[in-house]
Amino acid sequence: MSDGVIVAQTADIPAGKSIGVSCHGEDVAVFNLDGEFYACSNRCPHAGAPLKDSMVAGTVISCPWHGWRFDLAPKPDAPKDGVLRYPVWIDGEDVIVGPPIDN
Repeated sequence: MSDGVIVAQTADIPAGKSIGVSCHGEDVAVFNLDGEFYACSNRCPHAGAPLKDSMVAGTVISCPWHGWRFDLAPKPDAPKDGVLRYPVWIDGEDVIVGPPIDN
């Protein structure tokens, strides 16, 4: 995949944790969910809460301020909810985030 940005090393994001990074001109939250990495906008569209601080259940995050819920797993038929999802892949120990997925 091209156009990816190295945002961290895998060791920087332990399982069950997340970080905020800047890439592709946006503030992005990157999550490690049991070894699977996901990325989304780091700003809730409702009130701007940092989504990196969300509670997580499976691939669904809940905004830390008001509980709005967003599924991190990109789904082509999902309705637009104001949160961008980004492809994430690992190359060696590098965590790489691609441009946002059009969903």
